[in-house]
Amino acid sequence: MNTRVFDLAERAMNGLRRGRTTGSCAAAAVKAALGYLLTETVQEEVNITLPEGNFYLPVPVQSIEALPDGSVKAEVVKMAGDDPDQTDGATIYAIVSLNKDKDHPGVRFFASEGVGTVTAPGIRVPVGEPAINPVPRRMICQVVEELLQQTTQANTCPPGVDIKIGCVGGEEIAKRTFNPRLGIKGGISILGTTGIVEPMSLAAYQAAIEVYIRVALSAPGPANTVAYLPGNIGLKFARQVLQLNEKQTVHISNFVGYALAATEAYLEETDGELATLYLLGHPGKLAKLLDGVSDTHSQKSKMATSAVAKVAEQKAFSRDLVNICLEANTVEAIIETTRDNPELSLNLWSSVQSSIETEVAKRKLKRIKNIAVRLFDMSGHQLGKNS
Repeated sequence: MNTRVFDLAERAMNGLRRGRTTGSCAAAAVKAALGYLLTETVQEEVNITLPEGNFYLPVPVQSIEALPDGSVKAEVVKMAGDDPDQTDGATIYAIVSLNKDKDHPGVRFFASEGVGTVTAPGIRVPVGEPAINPVPRRMICQVVEELLQQTTQANTCPPGVDIKIGCVGGEEIAKRTFNPRLGIKGGISILGTTGIVEPMSLAAYQAAIEVYIRVALSAPGPANTVAYLPGNIGLKFARQVLQLNEKQTVHISNFVGYALAATEAYLEETDGELATLYLLGHPGKLAKLLDGVSDTHSQKSKMATSAVAKVAEQKAFSRDLVNICLEANTVEAIIETTRDNPELSLNLWSSVQSSIETEVAKRKLKRIKNIAVRLFDMSGHQLGKNS
């Protein structure tokens, strides 16, 4: 596949600067360190392939250092663009060493100073593992695989690679995030699903959302249907099941209330109606609407576990399930806990879906005839019914 450079100098649709995720920084640091370890080449900049696969991102390398134990350390500075990110300017580093132990082949991840360790379930990383999320792990593994293929002789078993990811001052930074509440101790998490930080917490972003909404509503297709998504979760459903095109799907970030108001305003302005508006996403975001919030950002709304528990209680689910919801540290933890009972899981999330639909309907959206909510887990698997 031919890839193109992702130019961070090109601003987002809202006129704001994009940035690099901690996941991209970690992958770049690994590439610089492992590259030196294998070839003794010092690189001032490395290219990493972004998760989507169509672009690569050039990342400056701050330093590379050979350590006395034979490992190599490389540092990359996190740049968040215009997004108000707690980790902006932090130094993300990787310490890489080769491991020829046949009992531990492949890539092993470790938390170095400033990167947290998972101590509670619910965030898609096993308890006891460093808080490096799945997409950054895949990015790092891809870097390792590519470099080993380039340097390992034919018919030779490639060595295993041990990788420590750290963050200078990460333990202090983490205190200003949700990590302590999530059971992540000792530092920050290495995050990112696209590799790029999109600046999405300012008024200019809302203006961009309004433009996309107007485009979507001007051509909603034969079914007179559009879908709004906080992120990428549910996008596959919109494309493959609902058969909606790119213009009919709008990424609204955390601004659900704003998006609904902008939709109603446009329909009133054009004297139009919308048959169905789908809200697609993770219940950790969308269930916050049950508390009446309009902005689902973590700094402006509480976690949705109590809202899910309230639905479970109102719909006469067992007291045990209500307590599981109340005691869970994340909504994803509730998903994982109920996954072993498919019927219970389907009924719970279907109830949450219908409750969100009822709550949104209270906002007096006169020109939107039907609100349909569909919930998905972090892997994009549908949780509730399609009724």
